[in-house]
Amino acid sequence: MNPFPAAGASRIAAPRFMVPTGMSRRHFASHLAGAAALAGPATAFTNTLLANASDLRKRHKAAILLWMGGGPSTMDIWDLKPGAATGGPFRPISTSADGVQISEYMPLMAKQMHHMSIVRSMSTREADHMRGRYYMHTGYVPNPNVEHPSYGAVIAHELAAQVPDLEVPPFVSVGSGSVGPGFLGMTWAPFVVDTNGNVRNLDMGIDPARMTQRLEMLATIEKGFIGEKRGGAAEDHAKVLDKTVKILKSQQMDAFKVMQEPKEVQDRYGATGFGRGCLMARRLVEIGVPFVEVDLGGWDNHADIFPTLKDRKLPELDQAMSALIADLADRGLLDDTAVIWMGEFSRTPNINGNAGRDHWARSWSVVVGGAGFKRGVVVGETSSDGKEVTSEPYASQDVMASVLKSLGISLETTFTAKNGRPMKIANAGKVIKELFV
Repeated sequence: MNPFPAAGASRIAAPRFMVPTGMSRRHFASHLAGAAALAGPATAFTNTLLANASDLRKRHKAAILLWMGGGPSTMDIWDLKPGAATGGPFRPISTSADGVQISEYMPLMAKQMHHMSIVRSMSTREADHMRGRYYMHTGYVPNPNVEHPSYGAVIAHELAAQVPDLEVPPFVSVGSGSVGPGFLGMTWAPFVVDTNGNVRNLDMGIDPARMTQRLEMLATIEKGFIGEKRGGAAEDHAKVLDKTVKILKSQQMDAFKVMQEPKEVQDRYGATGFGRGCLMARRLVEIGVPFVEVDLGGWDNHADIFPTLKDRKLPELDQAMSALIADLADRGLLDDTAVIWMGEFSRTPNINGNAGRDHWARSWSVVVGGAGFKRGVVVGETSSDGKEVTSEPYASQDVMASVLKSLGISLETTFTAKNGRPMKIANAGKVIKELFV
């Protein structure tokens, strides 16, 4: 029996066999200290996905999600309203994309906007942090009866076949944990690292000789269980552990070591956690990782929003994001890498009594670019005060459907949840047609 799930384009079932019952990461940790932190996602690189492989193998497609946790005020970044009572003090500047203006405190990104496009007509309903985070990561509102897979899990699941030699997990989350794999199973869970590339619990504090002894002892125990023929769990446990150890020894793990980059490259991204995370994302997609999420939190600006954006958040975002886009383009990676910028929602057009903006999901923006997207365009518009979408509105599932299309992933793909219910990829969202030629 093959313990690894298959991925396909038109008839995909939830994996029959992921991590054996009781074989959680915590369980692995009791056997092999921090090495087991890799156990869930580790199995994925051996996946032998066949369906839809001919199209996907033509190019190594990938996606990078820049996640702005807390809900950034897109009206102060991508869709300014100068002169409106709701507009705030920031002014728009022209960009390298004809007719497209963004915030004056994003001057470096202004030079890269010919690579990117803005969807200004997002209109959603989830203005709670956790619900909005789940919805924008999955295309589904939270449901107590089913756990939906996130962008990262879906894209890794669909694109893993294109990189059969990939030895690191296909879904990496940098800086913070992403939304999980849902019913796709732990094989497609995010592999979480900090912005220095460190894996939680990976430093075992023992020398290699003792590590070898532990592995030999564990192998003996595993062999005994397998020999007793108590079922497939022990054998599968041994396989997953073997993959874990191979990952630990893989040279591809060097992709997480951003400090190996020349100083001028590091300086270009910025000496910040987000800067290092964006640089790591470039290094990871370069070796074939299908999906990387980089977290930049701190956008829940209920008070003093304008100095916070001007002095801290926008400079950090501007430097790292612009460096990432330029670097991907210069290295010939942008044509095959979709870049998505978004948070769980935006901030209110009205400025509150604490000089901040509160939660707002009715009218806001996301930014996309690279891969198969049309670039340098603005899709949709909002009213002069920013309170309403005045063109066709788009929701999370529409953005997700558009990202999948840009990567060449079939929108006819259907999954089967654990309850037996078929679920169409991206919640059957509609493609945002203006983003494509």
